[in-house]
Amino acid sequence: MDNAATSFPKPPAVMDAMVRYARDLGASAGRGAYAEAVETGAMISECRRRLNRLFHGENADHFVFTLNCTDGLNLAIKGLVDPRNSNHSICTHIDHNSILRPLNALQDQGWLEQTRVPVDSKTGLVDPADIRKAIRPDTRLIAITHVSNVTGTVQPIREIGKIAREHDVPFIVDAAQSAGHLAIDVQADGIDMLAAPGHKGLLGPLGTAFLYIRPGIEKNLRTIKEGGTGSVSESDRQPDFLPDKYEPGSHNAIGIIGLSEGVKWIAEQSIEKLAARDTDLVRTFLEGISNVEGLTSYGPPGVKNRIGVFSVRIDGYDPHELSAILESQFGILTRSGIHCAPLAHAAIGTAERGGTTRFSFGPFLSPQDVKYATDALAEIAMSRLPAVRG
Repeated sequence: MDNAATSFPKPPAVMDAMVRYARDLGASAGRGAYAEAVETGAMISECRRRLNRLFHGENADHFVFTLNCTDGLNLAIKGLVDPRNSNHSICTHIDHNSILRPLNALQDQGWLEQTRVPVDSKTGLVDPADIRKAIRPDTRLIAITHVSNVTGTVQPIREIGKIAREHDVPFIVDAAQSAGHLAIDVQADGIDMLAAPGHKGLLGPLGTAFLYIRPGIEKNLRTIKEGGTGSVSESDRQPDFLPDKYEPGSHNAIGIIGLSEGVKWIAEQSIEKLAARDTDLVRTFLEGISNVEGLTSYGPPGVKNRIGVFSVRIDGYDPHELSAILESQFGILTRSGIHCAPLAHAAIGTAERGGTTRFSFGPFLSPQDVKYATDALAEIAMSRLPAVRG
């Protein structure tokens, strides 16, 4: 139950495709005219097309492969900031360090001023009106974590995207916890750049991710890495066309081919059915913990505005201790601590207490699995009650 860190298990087709590449192809796309290199390139292109269909992009070549989601967010954020100009950014208090740290690095260099919009301490939701109020003439970007990896809170990105588009401010969305779990339409949602990892909800392997760049945005998005692309090799300048402009170096072909099968599996299941299944798991978890004395759960109290990511604390237990008991006594794998989101924990009041213990669901968990977890939490809480009451 640590799918927010990386999903497990994966669909069998993911491993099958990776093994076939390693056994039969083993080539680098764009680095040869022989059949294996051509087929590898075709499979990488097919992954772009599958992503384009899943997220309703305008052009498959605008899905740029990155090392991970953090890498994509660094390109999106740093590529928009020109140190020669006045720069201002907007983010929120529930954002992940993948947004907070690049912005802070730019601020420390004197290249950027920030506005961090607060969120509701109970639900973790941001008010889009507060985003609107924070916009300045020199605002270069709005960066939002779509779904909190701490509370599971789903932010109203379509409303925020509309505000950003009205003010002609590029809108960056971190979909680390939402891609593959929720329907995302980059056009309808007003998203200019969408970053997501391949190894979480998209069910691919680690070391895969993408950044979608809305056509036209690349005119103002500078590169932050340059190198060989296998194209226009006669020039010692980075190509200006996508995806090559932002993909220096050889691709992680084996990983991207695995990711492609994960995306295909999601499309075959349908994102709507997967989201409905997740909602069933959320409902089961909420019902299971509703009467557990001494247990506190953070984030939206119902199935609305959330996905299957839950942070909990039990009176008398340190989060790490609770995770250890869940593993050793019940075989339940969770993640404890601050979860790379210090402001989110500050917002919900857990930063000074070591954070929380987090449960996060994936598509291969059943309601019975979730019920087993909530029964375990109830048993653990009950065992400590006499000592707490003293």
